[in-house]
Order: sequence, then structure tokens, then C-alpha cells
Amino acid sequence: MAATRSRSKLLWDVISYVVLVGLAFIAIAPIVWTFLTSLKFEEDIVTRTMQYIPSRITFENYVKLWNQSGYPVLVINSLIVTTTTVLLCLLTGTVAAYAFSRFQFKGRTQLMLGYLVVRMFPAVLMIIPLFIIMRQVGLLDSTIGLAIAYTSFLLPLFVWMLKGFFDAAPKELESAARIDGTTRLGAMFMVVIPIARNGLLATCVFVAIAAWNEFLFALMLTTSQGSRTWPVGLQLMVGEFQLPWGMLAAGGMISILPVIVLFAIVQRAMVAGLTAGAVKG
Repeated sequence: MAATRSRSKLLWDVISYVVLVGLAFIAIAPIVWTFLTSLKFEEDIVTRTMQYIPSRITFENYVKLWNQSGYPVLVINSLIVTTTTVLLCLLTGTVAAYAFSRFQFKGRTQLMLGYLVVRMFPAVLMIIPLFIIMRQVGLLDSTIGLAIAYTSFLLPLFVWMLKGFFDAAPKELESAARIDGTTRLGAMFMVVIPIARNGLLATCVFVAIAAWNEFLFALMLTTSQGSRTWPVGLQLMVGEFQLPWGMLAAGGMISILPVIVLFAIVQRAMVAGLTAGAVKG
């Protein structure tokens, strides 16, 4: 009986590892393929016979992308928009999440459901009203206006995620701080936020990645090179009679570097925050 259980456990372990390796391959293979494509000459990319490994390696695609396409400006614009979006969500969403977590007030449930409804609607439905509003207030075709547009649909995500982390923070410590004379706002900054800092960091990372990769709003709300972001810049490289696969692959690799660096820096804190958010205090 014990031997049968041992064999069954071993079989399930093997199946689990095979599934995990398969999923890892599916996730990593497109990135590896894009990287290999970025190192190929253009004539080696579109061929009759598939070349999985480049026979000749070149960095010409990266040089052309960086020097001829204005790509550095696009990356800087994306950094500005992403940073501004995270700051706007951080300043407004932190207070909102704390209020939803700690206070019981009339309309609380309806407001939370309203945040969910905003996330349920397709983003394309928000384009026309946002376009009209941005044009009337003079924020159309600007990085600040684009950041505000991103905040309109990322703030609900920020509030919902951060509320879960605030819920997991023990209320007893906050009550003790209040007894010692700390104000409600002071208790939030000195007790609750330090406890939930990993969750706050994880939430900011999710918002930053969503803002960094957003394409539809950036395409519709920007018209000039001075405010476009990198996804729009890559799309505009595709012409009617040309498709620069090498430069597109190089742009994709450069664009994921900030995300990889960000994850490498905050990986431990992010995992700890997600784990803490799964435990209710």
C-alpha cells in the first residue's frame, strides 16, 4: 500500500514538473525568439527556410532603431507617463483604499462596485469622452494628459488591490497608536503603510507595467513625436510596403528591459506583498 502511494506521488510529481516546464517554455520561447530575430540581418529573417539560430549576428537593428527612429524620445515619454501615473495613483489611491478598508459609511459598497464596473467596461468606450475632455482642457497630445487618462482606468485596480493589503494589517496596532495620541492620518502613515509596504510596492509595480505597455489610449490621445510612447512608435514603424522585423524585434527587447530591471529590484518585496495580501488579519 505504501509503495503504491509512493509511486502515485512520484507520478504526480513528474506530471507537475512536465506541466511547469511546458508553461515556462511557452512563456520564455517568444522572448528568446524575439531576441534572436533582433540579432539577424533583414535578409536572414524573411527566408524560405526557417533559421532558428542566426548564422550571422549583427547589432545593426539596435543601432538603427536608436539613431534613426527617435526611439529614445519614445522611451523617455513612456517613463514620464508611467512615473506620473504611478504617482497619481499613489497619492489618491492610498487614501481611498485606506478609507474603504477602515471606515463604514453610506454608499461604501456602491462605490466599490462602481470601481469594479469601471474595470468591466472595454477601454475603447472611454476613448471618445476622454478625447473630448482632454481637448477642452488643453491636455490632448501631452504626457500629463496621457497619464491622467491612464489613471482613470488604473486607479480602481490600485484601490482594490491596496484595500486587500490594508485589510490584512492588524487594526490593534493602529488603535494603540491612536491611544498614544496619533491622529488617524498619522496612524495610517506611521503604522498601516509600513506594515503594508510590500503590498503597496506590488500594487505600484502592477500599475507601472500596465501603464508602460498601454497602447490604445496612447495611440488615440497623442499625435506628435514629443508625447507618443514606445508602443505607438513601434506600430508606426510598420509601413504599407515595409515591415522592419529586425527593428521591431530590437524595439521589443529594449522595451522589456525596464520591466525586467524593475522585477529584479523589487522581486522579494513583491512576492512578500502578494503573500501578505492573501492572508486576512
